[in-house]
Order: sequence, then C-alpha cells, then structure tokens
Amino acid sequence: MSPARFARSLAAPAPGWTTRADAVVVGSGIAGLTAALELRTRVPHVLLVTKAELPSGSTVWAQGGIAAVLHPDDTPAAHQHDTLVAGGGLSDPAAVEVLVTEGPDRVGELVARGATFDRAADGGIALTREGGHRADRIAHAGGDATGAEISRALVAQIEAVQHDPGIEVIENALVLDVLTGAPAADGSRPVAGVTLHVRGEGSRDGVGAVLAPAVVLATGGVGQVFRSSTNPPGATADGIAAALRAGAVLGDLEFVQFHPTVLWLGAGARGQLPLISEAVRGEGALLLDVTGQRFMPEAHPMAELAPRDVVAHAIVRQMAATSAEHVLLDARALGADFLRRRFPGITARLLEAGIDWTEEPVPVAPAQHYHSGGVVTDLHGRSSVPGLYAVGEVACTGVHGANRLASNSLLEGLVFAQRAAADVVHRYEAGDLRECPEVVERPGGTGLVAAAARSRVQRAASDGAGPVRSAESLERADVALAGITTSAHREADVVAAPQAAEWETTNVHQVARALVRAAWLRTESRGGHFRTDFPDRDPAWERRVTVSLDEDGTLLAR
Repeated sequence: MSPARFARSLAAPAPGWTTRADAVVVGSGIAGLTAALELRTRVPHVLLVTKAELPSGSTVWAQGGIAAVLHPDDTPAAHQHDTLVAGGGLSDPAAVEVLVTEGPDRVGELVARGATFDRAADGGIALTREGGHRADRIAHAGGDATGAEISRALVAQIEAVQHDPGIEVIENALVLDVLTGAPAADGSRPVAGVTLHVRGEGSRDGVGAVLAPAVVLATGGVGQVFRSSTNPPGATADGIAAALRAGAVLGDLEFVQFHPTVLWLGAGARGQLPLISEAVRGEGALLLDVTGQRFMPEAHPMAELAPRDVVAHAIVRQMAATSAEHVLLDARALGADFLRRRFPGITARLLEAGIDWTEEPVPVAPAQHYHSGGVVTDLHGRSSVPGLYAVGEVACTGVHGANRLASNSLLEGLVFAQRAAADVVHRYEAGDLRECPEVVERPGGTGLVAAAARSRVQRAASDGAGPVRSAESLERADVALAGITTSAHREADVVAAPQAAEWETTNVHQVARALVRAAWLRTESRGGHFRTDFPDRDPAWERRVTVSLDEDGTLLAR
C-alpha cells in the first residue's frame, strides 16, 4: 500500500473562549463518569465533557452484565484464564490480572454508589454465564438493562454534585482536538488541553479551548465506522482520532468484535441495530440455520457458549453454506414466562419489530459491536502522549487482546478509570502535572471530510474489513478511502463546512483508514480478525500491531 498522510488537526474556527481545569474527562459512560467522580474531590477543578446529555453513550445500551468474581466457588485465576483464552494469545497477563483482582472491589463500590443489581434467592447478587466463561460470574440488573442501571446510578452521583465548585459539566459538546505543547527531546508533545464545540447558549457556546495538564479520554468505540452496528449514533471514533492526531500510539485496531446475534432487519438495515444479548445463549437458547439445524456443536466444544469471534465466524460460514442472509436464535424452550421476566427489554424490542420470540425463532446475523483496540495505555491509563489518558473502549489496555471476553468491557472501564484517576491525582500532588506554558500548532495541516461521504466510508470499511477479510478486500477498501477528499473546507466544489457532522465524518474516515492498514498488515487470522487468505493463526504474529503518525502526518503501521 502506498503511504497514507493524515491531517493532524481538524479544520475548525479559532477558539472564541478559553477556560482552565486541572483535568478534563471526555465521555459520560461508565469509564468517564467513574473517572470524574474519583477526581472530583482530589484535584481542585475537573471538567466533564460529553457530546450529548449525561445519560448517553454506549454504557446505557449494555444488556448482558458486568463480569466479576463474586461467588465463593469462583476465583480470579479462573476469570483470568477465561479472559486469556478469549484474547487469543494477545492479552497482556498483567493487565488481565489487574482486571480480575481489582474488579470485585470496584463492583462493590459501584453498588455503594447506588447501582442495584438483580438478586438471587439468598439475597446475594444473581450471577449468570455468557460465552467464553466457565463459571457463573455475570452480574445483571433489570434482567437485560445492566448498562442503563449503572448509567442511572453514576449520573445521579454526578448530578448531586455538579454545582460544587470542584466540578463542571458541559453537555452537548464535541471535543475536536487534543491540544499539545512544544516537542520534548524524545519528540513527544505534552498535553495542553482540548478544543471543543458546544451546542447551546452563553459563554460556552461554539468552539472554545480548555487548557489543562491532564486529559482523560473515555469516548467509547468506533461503531459508526461500519455500516451496521449495535453502537449508538454518537460512536464516531472521536477519541481515537483525536489521540492519533495528537501523536498517541494506537494498537490492536484490526480486532473488531462483531456480535454474533444482532437482530436481522433486512439487507437494507443501517445504523444502530438491536442486540440480542449473549446472556440469552447463556440461559440455553440455541443457534439454528435456516433449515432448522444446529451448527455450533461442530464448530466448538462450548457450542453456543464459545467466544464471540468463534460464534460470529461460524454464523458467517453457515450463512454462506445455506445461501442465507441470517441464521436463527431459538429461545422457545426457555419458556414464555422466563423470557419475559429475564429479558423484558429484548422482549419489548422484538415485539416492536413484529417478532414474538416466545413463539418463533429470531433472525440474527453478526454486526459490529465492540472494538478491542484503541489508544495504547499502561496499567495506569497513560498513553504515549504525556498527560493524555484513555479508559474504557477507547483504550487498548491489553486486557482484551484479539477478542473481548463477554461482559469484561464494563469491568475494564470501571477498573482502569479508577486507576487513571488515581494516577492523575498522584502526579498532580507530586507536581508532575503542570499547565503547559503554551499551545504549539502541530505540523501536518488541517483536514475535513464532507458529511456526505460518510456512507462511502462505512461501505468501504464494512465490505473490506468486516467479519471476513482478505488482502483483496482490504486493498479495495484502502483505495476507496484514499479517494475521499480530506480537504473539503478548501474545495470550492464540495459542499461542506467545519461543523459537527463533518468533524465526526473526518474522525470516522481517519480511523477507518488506520484500521484497514492494520488489518492488511496482520497476515493471519486471530480473534476478531479473520482473513480468508490467511485462515490460520501464525505464532509469528503473537504481537501487537501499532499505528501512529509521524510529524508530517504520515501513517506508520508496525
């Protein structure tokens, strides 16, 4: 592939206002809300920014639950084993150990903050099982509304203190770029704050700048890079793109988790699609092809409870073998009363689509669900850019490796948000985090992609880097993405202007290009990355593929 050059800043008006904070947290899912709450009383002023209202983002959509060792018969070692197996040999054992050993305490703190989980007959937290887990360790709330309950509890905590002088909340604000200072001897540029665009009235309207020595990205995933996803519309890869432009190293971009059981609504369905939780299979539902035959027992010893990548690939193969656009999820044997009680949200959504799953199987097919890659961090959430942290789905902590184990995502956001906040506090108290003396413009120029090009980006990414890939499909995608104008603000014949839709589309385009390059480079199949031209796992690739930009914006993939 020929060299790819990226703009290192978004085309945007100069900031019309400036404010200061000791730390900026971007995002209001489980990771962002936890980080903000941890920082609130421990640094003088923390600013929480979210691109919509506080109870938005991907956390609220999480159905299945949160994985943690909460049963006396379970152990952190067992949870670690299952996580490492799912990760396909690429998970960082140290990061996984942090997750499984600190996870139970973090869940306890979540309960103390008001989250109410479903209870068993003995009064303890009810636990169930999902794919890849060999023990019951999934805590859930409201049957299939775990994320919504966690979000409710954490948002209530923020709302109770948002008038305190130590915290400021800005809603409906899209962070554009991470500001940086002059390069140090090693070439890294320290964080100086962020620019953001606020929709609203008053002094926080329009484009502004927040100067701060620490920025914590908790912006979620990359769902809108693809044509169909379970992610909300706001998942436009903003944090990953901003980190890349600021000089951060990204890792594991090629490992995209396509959830096996997303409601199939027809070949023309686009945007956010309803998810049928893995917990349904955990309770005993079966996968059938369109002829009514089970196929998972032949694909994996754990059958329907195999890791998600295994199930997704098996479904794709079975769809091809039967010339069908979907398979069927059959939960009828669980009983109508159980389905309505255990999965009330899913039951309601299916009825809205005209499907009564107590009486008939549900048509399902894989769709993009989770991104195992992101901004490479250490065990304290620190990226390669001094002062820049990443937590939750936007981060690449090493926990997930090639494939995320079911329900580890909420736990990862919880555990590493607490760790990142603690590190910010420690460095602030030690005097290591100081406001950058000046913001220095980065070389590499500015970029803007027209909002009208978003469907082209999504089509290229979906066709080229979907559940099944090859050198041919990835090269076609790269050519298509390279053909999209990235200087729309300077083109007289392109209808585009620096505004939210264009900024989001630029982020989607940059991350799509980086993801395709990483997938092309990895010539094997592992976890969420499956190539028909290299269908086997190769021990030589038991390493992380990283992506970064050099000073002039040339993409480096190694």
